[in-house]
Amino acid sequence: MTTTDIAAIEDVLHTYFDGLYEGDAAKLDVAFHPCAHLYSDKDGVVQDLPREEWFAWVRSRENPKAKGLAREDRILMIDQSGPETALAKVACQIPPRYFTDYLVLLKTQQGWKIVSKVFRTDIRD
Repeated sequence: MTTTDIAAIEDVLHTYFDGLYEGDAAKLDVAFHPCAHLYSDKDGVVQDLPREEWFAWVRSRENPKAKGLAREDRILMIDQSGPETALAKVACQIPPRYFTDYLVLLKTQQGWKIVSKVFRTDIRD
């Protein structure tokens, strides 16, 4: 694990956080590889959402920044297993939804990119 790689991974994660909060699919496009998919559980069934479908949803909703929602996102853990693979656990929120995301990253010719997102959502009052 190099300091340069960790800094680059952190930059990707902060771009991801900014894209979520601002509802900016262009920023999310920078963070996510074109092949990326998002996965979650709904009533015991795995949901598989391709990146482009998620981007369309992000573009269509009012973003958290415009709504004046509190922003609290943080990197909980980065595990780099080799020069080209890493896993990040992050927390973010779009109240009343609070997310724990597991982001798999690969170092590509374009730099570090998120290739998979598995997430859990908690609803709070």
